Amino acid sequence: MNDINAPINAAVIQRLFDTILARRGAAADTSYTAALFEKGVEGIAEKVGEEARETINAALGEGKERLVSESADLLYHLFVLWAERGLAPADVWAELERREGTSGIAEKESRNKN
Repeated sequence: MNDINAPINAAVIQRLFDTILARRGAAADTSYTAALFEKGVEGIAEKVGEEARETINAALGEGKERLVSESADLLYHLFVLWAERGLAPADVWAELERREGTSGIAEKESRNKN
């Protein structure tokens, strides 16, 4: 396993997202990603939920390697959902940056007021 303090390689994330975008419109019988896009936002969102449940199960008792694997699956499917809805990782990173330095409690309260 990698060191928890190891830097994140943003290039890996961008390459994955670019690959996902490139698969949009491909034949569903030749690309799993294209098959997901064919299912539309509801089908993709359902798959994200399934992967989230598998990630939770791994965290609760299936070991670190399984948690890493399921987390990767979850991120991949989340990226497909973002692409389907016209988002990019940079959109989410900007929101995280906006929240940086804000208490989680204060941030959550600000959402409840809107």
